Amino acid sequence: MVFMGTPEFAVASLNAIMEQGYNVVGVVTSPDKPAGRGKKLSEPDVKKFALAKGLKVLQPINLKSPDFINEFHSLNANLGIVVAFRMLPEIVWAMPEFGTINLHASLLPEYRGAAPINHAIINGETVTGVTTFFLQHEIDTGHIIFQEKTPIYPGETAGELHDRLMNNGARLIVKTIRAIENNDYPQINQSTLKVPYKMIKPAPKIFKEDCRISWNESPSRINNLIRGLSPYPGAFGYFINTTGEQIQVKIFRATPENVQHNHHPGEIEIVGKDKLLVWVKGGKIKIDELQLEGKKRLHTMDFLNGFHLTENWKLS
Repeated sequence: MVFMGTPEFAVASLNAIMEQGYNVVGVVTSPDKPAGRGKKLSEPDVKKFALAKGLKVLQPINLKSPDFINEFHSLNANLGIVVAFRMLPEIVWAMPEFGTINLHASLLPEYRGAAPINHAIINGETVTGVTTFFLQHEIDTGHIIFQEKTPIYPGETAGELHDRLMNNGARLIVKTIRAIENNDYPQINQSTLKVPYKMIKPAPKIFKEDCRISWNESPSRINNLIRGLSPYPGAFGYFINTTGEQIQVKIFRATPENVQHNHHPGEIEIVGKDKLLVWVKGGKIKIDELQLEGKKRLHTMDFLNGFHLTENWKLS
């Protein structure tokens, strides 16, 4: 089989496959990319793991290039496995004898797209899961093989849910490979899982403008946005001081509370040495962890001890 993936999320699945003794004839991952202030080339997590295990690694820039297609063909893989990788051309995913399976971090058909973990939390879902399916032309639409549900816990961040789904997904990938090996597996058409008259929720790529906090939202909606973008890319707003200067701040953890009040959204209140409150529509948000632009991520108490913040400031 041939494995295709790039980030840490994919490493757990590749490791699980190898631990079960399956023959991985090659690994396809993204090219090295410049990272950090020095723009030094950084290797994908999957590449690092694959090289440590002595696996053949391919890093094509163009997945349709004849050189890559020929090299992929020479692997003679009978099954393709995709976990957190780019969109593949049909000539690649249709090449293995038994097709190509994909692991997706949602309960398809809900949350098709690049950021299913983030959007599930942002939308306030209480249940999510992982799905394996066969690749087809349209992204994340192929016939479902297996699904496994899991709760989203109150207060859980996207980073924490990512780690749980990463491990759940690795187990589901192994289960799927075994089923294909035994020629005993379902193929469920996603259209049969759609609820009549209900729109399927998408999970598109997240851009910076999607991460801006609106303090005119309810406490729960703001908290879900913070959770759903923590630790990356991070929900943010701006402190505005008495001279009108703006300082960007990312918020990683918060505690919402519904309460009636007469404050304007974005007004702040400092309680003692360790509590920073923001008044919002219909309640308030207690900020628990935050980070000023260019500074370290801090608990609120440490932030208040080291930064001169007054209640004359506000958040926008």
